[in-house]
Amino acid sequence: MRRRRDPRVVIKMMWGYGSGWGWLGMGVGMTLFWALVILGVIFLARYLGGARDRRDFGINGGRSDAERILANRFARGEIDEEEYRKRRELIRGGGR
Repeated sequence: MRRRRDPRVVIKMMWGYGSGWGWLGMGVGMTLFWALVILGVIFLARYLGGARDRRDFGINGGRSDAERILANRFARGEIDEEEYRKRRELIRGGGR
């Protein structure tokens, strides 16, 4: 004759051995897990998406794009120092 199991024992075995934290712990754990996965994907996409340069995040040392382009032209030797200074003053609003 087969012995029947106590239903309380079966329920305890199925639901985390009766600790009472099974569903709550699993819910919090899964929420944290998916939040970390989503944040990881976002940061990876930003990194691989070309935002490697600090200027892409809006941190360019207070220079405007026009000033940066002008400085690059001066550094490449396309314009001389006098022209660089004149144009820089125009960009900054000092030539009005």
